[in-house]
Amino acid sequence: MKINCLDHLVLTVKDINVSIAFYTQALGMSVKTFGEQQQRKALTFGQQKINLHERGKEYEPKALAPSVGSLDICFIIDTSLEDAMAHLRRHHVVLEAGPVERVGALGMMRSIYLRDPDGNLIELSKYMG
Repeated sequence: MKINCLDHLVLTVKDINVSIAFYTQALGMSVKTFGEQQQRKALTFGQQKINLHERGKEYEPKALAPSVGSLDICFIIDTSLEDAMAHLRRHHVVLEAGPVERVGALGMMRSIYLRDPDGNLIELSKYMG
């Protein structure tokens, strides 16, 4: 077996509407409604999506112990880190750390860190060279 790519992941959140506002406004993702009765929500960007589960109202099947604030994820951005930081400041998002150099899946990158409303650690990175 060979895995090709990540299709989606599930993020457990305290409040879906608060999370949608943060990820769409501060990070520029889009929201998608889906499911049999069009009640499920997902955040989309590029060719990926993040399905949202509200704590206590998770869809089955689910992780053994879904929890809020346990995600640590890195997103690759197209804009410069300087432009990203200015955009985040306009949305009153506080940086946790950075810019710092890191090693990503494809090589060296510069990263900044922030937290979403649930305390998840978000790394925004731009590959160098």
